[in-house]
Amino acid sequence: TLRVLGLDPAAPALTLAGQTVRAEQLLAAVFVGVVAVVNYVGIHRAAILQNVSTALKVGALTALVLLGFALGGGHGLGPGTMLAQRASVGLSPFLLAMVAILWAYDGWGDLAFVGGEVKNPERNLPRAMFIGTGSVVALYLAANLVYLHLIPVQQMKGAELVAADVARMLMGPAGLVAVSAAVAVSTFGTLNGSMMTAPRIFFAMAEDGVFPKAIARVDPRTGAPTGAIVLAGCLGALFVLVRKFTELADQFIIGIWPFYALAVAAVFVLRRRVPAVAGRYRTWGYPVVPALFLLGALFILGNYLVSEPVLFWLDVGVILLGIPAYVLWRRFARR
Repeated sequence: TLRVLGLDPAAPALTLAGQTVRAEQLLAAVFVGVVAVVNYVGIHRAAILQNVSTALKVGALTALVLLGFALGGGHGLGPGTMLAQRASVGLSPFLLAMVAILWAYDGWGDLAFVGGEVKNPERNLPRAMFIGTGSVVALYLAANLVYLHLIPVQQMKGAELVAADVARMLMGPAGLVAVSAAVAVSTFGTLNGSMMTAPRIFFAMAEDGVFPKAIARVDPRTGAPTGAIVLAGCLGALFVLVRKFTELADQFIIGIWPFYALAVAAVFVLRRRVPAVAGRYRTWGYPVVPALFLLGALFILGNYLVSEPVLFWLDVGVILLGIPAYVLWRRFARR
């Protein structure tokens, strides 16, 4: 958004508790507040915003792919040369890069957060996960093929925004503005999607008595979990003001993937302990597919532990603080 307006995203905007807040961080906090307000006034308005932003970003990425192959043929690499490109990279840096890539693909698990509000969830949730994730994979792979088609791998290594470079190559300065706008819309849509789903975790915790009752407040007119949305909005604004995007993305993945792994591991346990309803925990390719998932998660998390031990243990430490917090809360609640 700031690039579209011709402003420097890294420019200092203000000082907060002795820490310089950049313009992009301040704008991110404003966006968090905007989507929090939209979700506060009702899920239907948030759903409309989500559908519009999704349509725009899918359309923009599809247009970039089509234009890349249609207009970039004159100075693009041929299929053989494109796919034959190699970039020397070790296993550890590759797995470290996968942390950020996993953030780009994340979101499939968020569907479960709103499972209680989905009609016929046993049928619709898996379908939404497969269609949504499959569409994202197809779009991302197509976009990466365009990038490889137009920009050699060695040149791509030094590029900060590959999509912007491709758009500039195809459409000149207007392409850069278009991609920057598309990225802004995409980010805004992702933010809105997170605000639609994440507060449901706080809401469920409050309903179960392990969080303040005020967080379980629901607007009787719209049905929105307003207490949880306010909390999520405040936390989100605080996080983007004190941390950079790349730091937040990495720590989010390191924080969430242990729980993804535990959820997948639970399939093994549930199929053994509750055989009567084993059909509800079916997995394609069981037990190979979930085992491969767990192995991949172990490699990625283990590599991050070795490469970034301080950040890893910071993430794990924050998560583990939930144990004494839970114990103290339960004791307090009994009084």
